[in-house]
Amino acid sequence: QVQLVESGGGLVQAGGSLRLSCAASGRTFRNYGMGWFRQAPGKEREFVAAINWIGDSTDYADSVKGRFTISRDNAKNTLYLQMNSLKPEDTAMYYCAAPRAIYSNVRLTTSGYTYWGQGTQVTVSS
Repeated sequence: QVQLVESGGGLVQAGGSLRLSCAASGRTFRNYGMGWFRQAPGKEREFVAAINWIGDSTDYADSVKGRFTISRDNAKNTLYLQMNSLKPEDTAMYYCAAPRAIYSNVRLTTSGYTYWGQGTQVTVSS
């Protein structure tokens, strides 16, 4: 059974940085693309960033391009999201997600993912 556990969220001032982690288990991590999504209160869950199974292709939401970096460490079965220059509008619950399909490329929508973590809260104060 695939399990995803996020960590690293917290309260930070605008302009600060956080690094989120997602520990994966239950299957061969390196064979699957991964993604990060976020959901603010009263809003739909939205795409943040994604990485393919090889790790050589990434994509980002326009709102985070140049500030966030997605990466993976296959030896540690862990996905990361480095978030710099944080803004109050980045405040949300952040989720990592994994698709069912093996050797998956970058996927940009929630429908492309089957497995979800429980989320980690990021709050950016102004």
